[in-house]
Amino acid sequence: MTARDRILHAALRLIGEQGVGAVTNRAVARAAGVSLGSLTYHFPNQSDLLREALTRFVDAEIGRITARAERLRAAGLTPAQAADEVEKAVLEFAHGPEQIANLELHLHAARDPGIRDASTRSVEAYDRLAAAVLAALDIPDPDRHAPAVVALLYGLAVRRLATGDTTAAGTAEAFRTLLRGALAP
Repeated sequence: MTARDRILHAALRLIGEQGVGAVTNRAVARAAGVSLGSLTYHFPNQSDLLREALTRFVDAEIGRITARAERLRAAGLTPAQAADEVEKAVLEFAHGPEQIANLELHLHAARDPGIRDASTRSVEAYDRLAAAVLAALDIPDPDRHAPAVVALLYGLAVRRLATGDTTAAGTAEAFRTLLRGALAP
């Protein structure tokens, strides 16, 4: 793993464990096992570090989710079956400080224009992925419904984190409810 990778991983872990305020150059350098000079060489300012950390996390998550979505599309699932698979996928992807860091960075983007673009791009990537999944399920007008899917999953993630729920129970039913609405004439 390169120094840059260790820095980004350490930043995400710190954000997830202690919040954006914990991301000081000294703390990140210490957690990454790099010198302060190495950190500032790779990331001259906090916005660059936060922007790339968010982008890197989202890109990796999109890759994992896309691979799973492709397997599901090949399986030819019904929307009801797909909802069960979404719940299973949430269990695989929604744990650890990185998930908290992802949400924290989106909230931070509301206050920091320096990372807002990265936050916007990540939400748009989730929207595109949701639209592709909906299209594979033959849901009419998938682009219109994709933001509701993303909002549902983000909202459920916040609920799980706030309550300590590690089961993702109810995700499939919530997704099925949303799909029934999208399929209604």
